[in-house]
Amino acid sequence: MADATPLPPFAAIVVAAGKGLRVGGDVPKQFRNWRGKPLVCHSIEVLRGAGANPIVLVIPAGGEDLARQSIGEIDGVSFVTGGETRQQSVRNGLESIEGTGCERVLIHDAARPDLPDAVIARLLTALGEHAGAIPALPLVDSIAIADGALMAGKADRETLRRVQTPQAFRFDEILAAHRGWQGAADAGDDAQVLRAAGGEVALVDGDERLGKITFAEDFMSEQPAMRVGQGFDVHRLVAGEELWLCGVKIDYDKGLAGHSDADVALHAVVDALLGAIGDGDIGTHFPPSEPQWKGAPSPLFVEHAAKLVADAGYAIGNVDLTLICEAPKIGPHRDSMRTRLGELLGLDLTCVSVKATTTEMLGFTGRGEGIAAQAMVSLFRT
Repeated sequence: MADATPLPPFAAIVVAAGKGLRVGGDVPKQFRNWRGKPLVCHSIEVLRGAGANPIVLVIPAGGEDLARQSIGEIDGVSFVTGGETRQQSVRNGLESIEGTGCERVLIHDAARPDLPDAVIARLLTALGEHAGAIPALPLVDSIAIADGALMAGKADRETLRRVQTPQAFRFDEILAAHRGWQGAADAGDDAQVLRAAGGEVALVDGDERLGKITFAEDFMSEQPAMRVGQGFDVHRLVAGEELWLCGVKIDYDKGLAGHSDADVALHAVVDALLGAIGDGDIGTHFPPSEPQWKGAPSPLFVEHAAKLVADAGYAIGNVDLTLICEAPKIGPHRDSMRTRLGELLGLDLTCVSVKATTTEMLGFTGRGEGIAAQAMVSLFRT
């Protein structure tokens, strides 16, 4: 937290049990990538960093595997299956931590991923005097009361607020309010549940960053829809070394020298992937000065770079690789190289190109002193 004042202990419930149908696709929106990671991860990581313990993630029935894949291993996070309504889902989460001794709880919607630390601090501070507290923002536009397609009147915007989450409560009081909820329909939020039970809810300043991800276009960030990267690498040919190209061992009387297995083709691909997302180069992630990379297989580097691409919110579209050498002949090995490269990148063969050329016996490649490789990749936003 930016504030040096320690926060009081609190628990958190993150509601992620909805179907998320309005964004389209087969995966509920809370488990889809947003700015490089699943939507639900963002707020869970902020809450954990602020000291929330325990954290309960309320998930759809049968959604535990998907939830676990989405958040990975985060200490102190447990899963609870939601109910048929949001109110029932929140109650299930609250019931799961009864008896843990928590006195304060934040209830948050997974669809609001950008959670400022300052909002958390304001909410918890307000619980010192009130049973509940919610972040709210004023309305800036005029508000009309509608009767179908016609304006029927004007609402007083000075008395209205936009309500956000997380919403903060004294644990015993919000649990009792949920147990006593008699609403015929689902509660709009937990503040309404507490108010129906006679509890007092304070308003604290919200934040525009706490916007809700609702529609497909909300997943469109400032990142470009496509990116392109290029990589270039060179290694010397020497006697007594194995020759690896695209993760395929080539039978030849010389091999490439380097700190790792010196697979010049895969090194160029790694640099192209890292360049496309602006994340350094192969030496940044696998410094030759570090002994653990001595003789390391280059497919390890490719898998690392491909994961960084996915974490950045992109998928690989295609790869185009050119090997530059007089010998060995690449043609007899081209298909096996394409197959291996496709396996490493998760691409169909139609998206993998491996070509070879010579320099007409000019330069170090023309003299057979080494092999050069140039790679181009395209990425598209997921």
